[in-house]
Amino acid sequence: MKQFAFRISAYTLAFLCAAALFLVTGCGRGRGKALESNYVSAPQANLRDQVAAVYNKVGVVKNGERVEVLDRERRFVKVRTASGVEGWMEQRYLIGQKTYNALQKLAEENRDAPVQASGTTRNDTNIHLEPARDSDHLYQLSTGDKLFIIRRATSEKAQASNVTSNSAGKKGAVSKPTMEDWWLVRDSQGRTGWVLARMVDLDVPLEIAQYAEGQRIQAYFVLNEVRDGDKNVPQYLILLSEPKDGLPFDYNQCRVFTWNVKRHRYETAYRERNLEGVFPVTITHENFEKEGTLPVFILRVRDSNGTSVDRKYKLNTPIVRRVLAEGQNKDKAAASRH
Repeated sequence: MKQFAFRISAYTLAFLCAAALFLVTGCGRGRGKALESNYVSAPQANLRDQVAAVYNKVGVVKNGERVEVLDRERRFVKVRTASGVEGWMEQRYLIGQKTYNALQKLAEENRDAPVQASGTTRNDTNIHLEPARDSDHLYQLSTGDKLFIIRRATSEKAQASNVTSNSAGKKGAVSKPTMEDWWLVRDSQGRTGWVLARMVDLDVPLEIAQYAEGQRIQAYFVLNEVRDGDKNVPQYLILLSEPKDGLPFDYNQCRVFTWNVKRHRYETAYRERNLEGVFPVTITHENFEKEGTLPVFILRVRDSNGTSVDRKYKLNTPIVRRVLAEGQNKDKAAASRH
């Protein structure tokens, strides 16, 4: 009888130990289970072993890195990296899967969008999901990064207060909103989003930029090249506007610069003002029978009804002429020479 009781006790003890081990390992798996995926929006962030004033650094995560969220506590999040390192970091350095997916969609939608200009970042700057300072962002560009500009937009700059006192001393006057220009850009890695236009310098060749005459160059294109001695020299289409943000059009002037082979310098072959142009601009080539194959540029311009219409031009160096569709008034397309 005693032997039977001992066996029961031994079996019971073994069962209890196994159950305890299962509960311990099961709880451990529960704590390590990912709640969701997030992405690091800061240039770099430290992982800490605990949420406390005094902690040990257990790892580092970098911009754009994917992490698994394991737990949350106040403004901190416990994460696990792709290499298996676990630690706590501040929630403000992370964005969710929804924002990441939206940025991926934006990149895919504009993957084949025509480039309107290239530029270089003036400072470190964020790529935003929308053209607004308070919109979500993930990737950060470094000073000197190269960008391809796709589109332009404007938005109102957030201000601390819209109530000011005017020069006459009247209180309660509503200030006029400050508008800012934004560029939709794509970087060398294919990452796409919005950046403040003033944070980007367009890579306009100096020999052309010097003729801007105080206007802002919004886009530039190489139309073709001409041979001068032992080198090929590009000829350009430049689009300009007044030097201020918030304009209701992308550009209102265009100029074509051709290369004078005899004088070895650029000259203005064509200029047109008072346009309400919008991006994108199309650059192509087309065969014009006796004239041969010539460079062509197509501007999208709003008419008096606000409708965007295409206007086609051809360059037969050094002459630029409007190419009319059948039925258009030829008087409106006379060539303009500077």
